Amino acid sequence: MLSFLKKLTLRLGGLLLLVALAVTTFLSCSPQLGSGPTAAQRQSYHRTGHLEDGKFVNSPPTTVMAGSMFSAFRRMFFEHTPNQNPAAPLPMQRLDSLTITQLPADQVRVTWFGHSASLVEIGGKKVLLDPMLSVKMGPLALVTPKRYNQELAIYPEQLPAIDAVLISHDHYDHLDYQTVLKIKDKVGSFYVPLGVGAHLRRWGVAESRIHEMTWGDSVNLPGLTIISSQTQHFSGRGLTNRNSTFWSSWVLKTPQHRLFYSGDGGYGPHFKEIGQQYGPFDLALMECGQYDRAWPQIHMQPEQSVQAALDVRARTMLPVHWGAFTEAHHAWNESVERATAAAARQHLPLTTPLLGQPVVLGTALPQQPWWRAPSLSEAK
Repeated sequence: MLSFLKKLTLRLGGLLLLVALAVTTFLSCSPQLGSGPTAAQRQSYHRTGHLEDGKFVNSPPTTVMAGSMFSAFRRMFFEHTPNQNPAAPLPMQRLDSLTITQLPADQVRVTWFGHSASLVEIGGKKVLLDPMLSVKMGPLALVTPKRYNQELAIYPEQLPAIDAVLISHDHYDHLDYQTVLKIKDKVGSFYVPLGVGAHLRRWGVAESRIHEMTWGDSVNLPGLTIISSQTQHFSGRGLTNRNSTFWSSWVLKTPQHRLFYSGDGGYGPHFKEIGQQYGPFDLALMECGQYDRAWPQIHMQPEQSVQAALDVRARTMLPVHWGAFTEAHHAWNESVERATAAAARQHLPLTTPLLGQPVVLGTALPQQPWWRAPSLSEAK
């Protein structure tokens, strides 16, 4: 019996090893993985003060996970969270390049497509934020989160010409390989954190269109200033490249309007600093979803998202980073419910559009609680 168990253990171990080797080989060859900065580029990044021992770090330093890895895996595989996914596709307003008409330069329109992907029209420019516009995520769709809607409010091919794409960091739910392939020839410039340009170069984006930036860097387009600002997160697309690229939040500024996009990140004093330096903001697109008690320093709870919007001196908050994928242990609509309650307590206007529904500043804000629809409330 012992001999049989020993043989079985060895065979199972060998099988697991083969699977691990196969996955590692596949990932190392997949273009989805992207590429990494060169040695010369890494050396130049040290001058920013944000690189230690070849890895980017937060200021002050943070940890990705609180508690033990065993506890995290136990929760991932054995704890059930009610209502993690909606019971039906989310309502949306379909768009294409013809319905996105040219907006006067003195008006602002923001269209959220789900998760963090958004189109910001400001200063006569079209700016695309973290365009994850694929149904499937990453190189291994069988093990990555599934999108709630199998159809999108807009597809990459339907987007109009884009003046600028802003990437907050290189995680698969923010930097999507398939989307980049489909839009790269209609984008004027990609503005990305340090190191992220390596991914774009591997995917065929022209060097002249790639601009790497660090916190405090700015670029002036006609009628629009884009500024990289601080956030508190991490990066990596593979098993061995954790924090090889940087992360950023973004400020968009014209003589008439100011917008803030938080990207992903934990709550900290940097929000007040951003508000003091660049605010007030007409609108803040704030990360509000995919949080967990095990990640307190690199993702915000909904009440913290509201406080962060107040800290940056936002007049209105648009919750993003929800409404597309389940990546954490909470109900799919819990974040927007908690944020709505917190914003009401703090007297902060919140806008909650449908996927694809434009928000035009200076007009009535979409505020319907569509996520409470009975058809969405009880996933099986």
